[in-house]
Order: sequence, then structure tokens, then C-alpha cells
Amino acid sequence: MRLLFALVLSLLPFTLQAAECPAFLDQDLRKLHSADSVNLCELAAGKPLLVVNTASRCGFTGQFDGLESLHKNYQDKGLVVVGFASDDFRQEADSEAEAASVCFKNYGVTFTMIAPTSVTGDGANPVFSELNRQAGQPGWNFYKYVVSPGGEVVARFPSQVAPGDEKLRNALDQAVAGY
Repeated sequence: MRLLFALVLSLLPFTLQAAECPAFLDQDLRKLHSADSVNLCELAAGKPLLVVNTASRCGFTGQFDGLESLHKNYQDKGLVVVGFASDDFRQEADSEAEAASVCFKNYGVTFTMIAPTSVTGDGANPVFSELNRQAGQPGWNFYKYVVSPGGEVVARFPSQVAPGDEKLRNALDQAVAGY
């Protein structure tokens, strides 16, 4: 009986975090060029997020380097970086294999990348539907949304704001400070 009680108590924090996860993040999303899926609530349980819509043939594609750098520098502080490949602005590769090659081979991306999906308009995936409701939809590729553990967009940056920009880093520092 004590063992069962201890097991229940050890699972309680995870259960509470899962219960507090916003519904729009409780989605099983297929990873880029993979049969595997990821649930953002499980991936980022109680952690701040940096969500970015990406495209592998965009003039801002070089930002993958900076996003990977943010991922490496902030992951130990609790930040989870998630990229959403999208062809909404007609600049994604013709195949997932090519998009994956750009991300993983050309830029060495190790953060979670989601398979191509819509991020704008009525067809936006549930995550971007909510981000768009809260902060406005992306005007182009590589828009960056800083999301609190509770699911609120605390900052939004357009494509022109590079991952190394001081304004973005300050927003990330504030997001992880509360974590």
C-alpha cells in the first residue's frame, strides 16, 4: 500500500502539469520527414516555448543557425524551441525529404521540427490558430512567438528580427526566468 501511495505522489506533479496544459498545445503533431509524432504538452510540460513558422527556401532560412543556437543556449534553462514547416508563403521545399535535408543536414537543427502544415487563415493548425488569435498571424516565414508555460503569447517578432537580436533574447530571458 505504501508503494502504491508513493507512486501516486511521484506522478502528481506530472499529472498537474498535464492538466494545466492549454488545449491548443495538447496536439499530436507529426515530426518533419518522420512517421513519429510529438505532443507539445508532453514535450514542453510547464515550460516556455519559442514557436517559429519556417520554410526551407526563404531568404530567412539562414535563421535556422540562430534558432539552433538559441535551442542549445536555452534548453537547460527550460525553453523548448519548435519549428513548424509551412508552405503558406510558397517557399517550402517541394518534398519533406528536401525540407528535412535543409533543416537537419545543412543547418544541423536538433530542435523539434513539425511536418509541413498551415499556419495562417482558417486552415491553420490548432497551435497557430490560437497563436494567431492571441497575437496575429505571421506575415511571412520565420515569425517568432514566445509562449509562456500557461500558453499565453508574451512576445511576437517578425521575420526581420533575427534569433540573435537583443529584443528576442530579452523576451526569452524573461520567459525562462519564471520557469
